[in-house]
Amino acid sequence: MPDLDGIEATRRIAADEDLADVRVLVLTTYDTDENIVDALRAGASGFLVKDTRPAELLDAIRTVAAGESLLSPGPTARLIERFLPSPSAPVAGGPDCLSEREREVLTLVARGLNNTEIADTLGLSPLTAKTHVSRIMGKLGARDRAQLVIVAYESGMVTPGSI
Repeated sequence: MPDLDGIEATRRIAADEDLADVRVLVLTTYDTDENIVDALRAGASGFLVKDTRPAELLDAIRTVAAGESLLSPGPTARLIERFLPSPSAPVAGGPDCLSEREREVLTLVARGLNNTEIADTLGLSPLTAKTHVSRIMGKLGARDRAQLVIVAYESGMVTPGSI
């Protein structure tokens, strides 16, 4: 981009009230932790690396357009490993309050799967997968999928390097 970088473009889009419904999905070759954090702080709803397969890119676009957030699994695992180097004790009201199916879904969310991929993996409809994710968020008091990932790692359900 000749006049500004993607982070600044994202920041401007997120700050523009006329573009309040616009969601930004960053697609980059630069998957450094700093770039990921900067993109998310600027208002990006998703972050993918350019080696993402075309089908995954289409799913990511649909996921972000539907109002969800998404991060590439590799960078996600690296960030979690950096910020949560070892699992701590389960959080109060954490995964123990979830059904077995909800725990399966939470594990898949933590591994970076979107609702369609979760549905395919578990033999569910995408709407059922979305319903499970919404219920899990409600039970755990999570604002978004990123918080679900943190709960899964902090509780030890998923560990760095297991993805």
